[in-house]
Amino acid sequence: MIVALDSEALTALAGPDSGAKRRVRRAMEAAARTGHEVVVPTLVLAELYRGAGRSQLVDALLARHEEAIACRDTDRNLARFVGAVLHTAGVGSEYIVDAHVVAIAAEAGGGMLLTSDAEDLGRLAAPYRSILVEPLT
Repeated sequence: MIVALDSEALTALAGPDSGAKRRVRRAMEAAARTGHEVVVPTLVLAELYRGAGRSQLVDALLARHEEAIACRDTDRNLARFVGAVLHTAGVGSEYIVDAHVVAIAAEAGGGMLLTSDAEDLGRLAAPYRSILVEPLT
């Protein structure tokens, strides 16, 4: 079981104090207490790296949480999970980043997905009973 973060969750964590930021922090603290990993697909990082200022913000966030947030690269096994998520949901590559978030949880045997895009992630995660989509808003 893992806690998977999408781009909205990372953006909330990097931003000013907000309800979404507090929810992400609480989930990360709970994961640490229970020995569960907090993971972000590196494809989510590619979605966030947009110009020097924003890239520095993302890098600073990851440096601050180096011990708490693991990055999951896309290898062949994860690519298979991503393809299965897209195929099962009957959607195309426009959902590739969201499918990575779902796939890393499926690969881990389940988990909680933190997102502001609960509708899309919920659709992708629907076949996986061990995945909970937790809206940030």
